Amino acid sequence: MRALLAALAIAHCPTFPANNPWNQRVDSLPVASNSAQLIASIGLDNGVHPDFGSGLWDGAPIGIPFDVVTKATPRSRVSFLYASESDKGPYPIPQNVHVEGGSDRHAILVDRGACRLYELYDLERTANGWHAGSGAIWNLRTNALRPAGWTSADAAGLPIYPGLARYDEVARGVIAHALRFTAPRTRRAFLYPARHYASSSDDPSLPPMGLRVRLKASVDISGFPRQARIVLQALKTYGMILADNGSSWYISGAPDPRWNNDDLHTLGRITGADFEVVDTSSLHP
Repeated sequence: MRALLAALAIAHCPTFPANNPWNQRVDSLPVASNSAQLIASIGLDNGVHPDFGSGLWDGAPIGIPFDVVTKATPRSRVSFLYASESDKGPYPIPQNVHVEGGSDRHAILVDRGACRLYELYDLERTANGWHAGSGAIWNLRTNALRPAGWTSADAAGLPIYPGLARYDEVARGVIAHALRFTAPRTRRAFLYPARHYASSSDDPSLPPMGLRVRLKASVDISGFPRQARIVLQALKTYGMILADNGSSWYISGAPDPRWNNDDLHTLGRITGADFEVVDTSSLHP
C-alpha cells in the first residue's frame, strides 16, 4: 500500500521530460556495430535476474526502495566521502527513511511538491549526523546532466529512480521507460547520458557505462506470466541502460508486496544471447 500511495503522490511530477533518454523508445534504432562483442563480454548464457520483488532477503526488502517527501520533511546536511562530486544539499531525509539493503545502501527521495529527486549512495547515520558515499540532486522537469566525469549515487553518474521497474507501472500494463542494469566488468568510458565510469580497463570488448541494450524483437514473450511479460516488453521497446558494476543482467526495481516472485523469476529464461546493443548516437541532445 505504501508503494501505491507513493506512486499516486508523485503522479503530477514528470520523471524527466518525454525526450529524456530514459523515456525514449529505442525499438527502431540500429544495432551497434560492436554489439556481439559487448553482449558476449556481459555473458551470453547468463539469465536475466530481477533484482527486485516482494518479501525480504537477508532482512531487507528486495529492490531499491524510494520515499516520497514534501516541503515539510526536515532537511539534513550530509557529509560525503566523494564530496567534490556530490551535491551539497541539504537533503530531505524522513525520520524512517527507507534504505536499500546490502552494501550499496541507496536512499531515493522524491519531492512531490518541488519535483526534485534526491539520491544518496551508502547512506548511514553516524554520531556526527548523516554520512554518505555520494549524493546527487535532480530537477525532474529538465534534462540537465551531471558535469562530465562526476559520479552520482550511481557509478555511471545517472539517476537511479527513472530506471526502476515499479509495480504501479505493471498494474497499469506498461513500463514506459528504460530500466537500469549491471554488468560484472566495464570499460573506463561512458556514453551519453552517463557521466562517469568505474573501471581502470581500456579493453574495447568491455561495455562502457551508459550502454543501451534491448531485447531482440524476434524473442517470443507471449508465454511469460503477465508481470514478467510487461517487463520484457519494456526491454524490447525502451531497453535498459548499464549503470553500475555488478552481476550479469541484474535488472533494478522497487520492492512491493504485490510482486509475484515466481512470475518474475521466469525472466531467467531470457539470456544475454537474446539482447543486442543499440546505437544511441541519435539520442544526443
